[in-house]
Amino acid sequence: MPLSLWMSLVAVCAMGAMSPGPSLALVLRHTLGGGRMPGIVAALSHALGVGFYALLTVLGLGALIVRFPTLFQAITWGGAAYLAWLGIKALRAGRAAALEASGVVTTRRQAAREGMLVALGNPKLILFFVALLSQFVTPDMSLLAKALIVLTAMIIDGGWYVLVAVSLTHSRVLPWLQVRAHWIHRITGVMLLALALRVVIGPLG
Repeated sequence: MPLSLWMSLVAVCAMGAMSPGPSLALVLRHTLGGGRMPGIVAALSHALGVGFYALLTVLGLGALIVRFPTLFQAITWGGAAYLAWLGIKALRAGRAAALEASGVVTTRRQAAREGMLVALGNPKLILFFVALLSQFVTPDMSLLAKALIVLTAMIIDGGWYVLVAVSLTHSRVLPWLQVRAHWIHRITGVMLLALALRVVIGPLG
């Protein structure tokens, strides 16, 4: 995979990870309730779930491209519509709505279980990855390239939420995020709409 194409993959994976939602609320809750380590454990277990869905998507897209190109195109456009819906939803989100999270007493085991369940219990991740990874998967892609895509998605997701968990040990970070949540929503919304348009136009070269 060319470096420029991989950097594009990193950018869209980072955008997906940073988008405020239930995954961020999960890490906030476990970090505030149990401290740094439960938050980190929740982040890493969530990344494993994301990697599982990314793997299924990469393998499935490769098969669809070869056997059912028309179906692949239809699913890709469905994914683009989902991205556009997420973008509009983010633009309309209220101030700090997705960043409100109260701390509860928690353990590392609970954090690991819930981190995985939040990822695996969100089948919309499949739609997100279909739209995202359709820009990068090709019929002749090697196993190493597919592994690189999956690892990139996992590392970006886990790295972002670990950073969130570590940062929240500083009391000023959460209020800063909450005050600026409406800007996070707006930036995310615009980027999601741009990605949806990119999916409709065609794969990245």
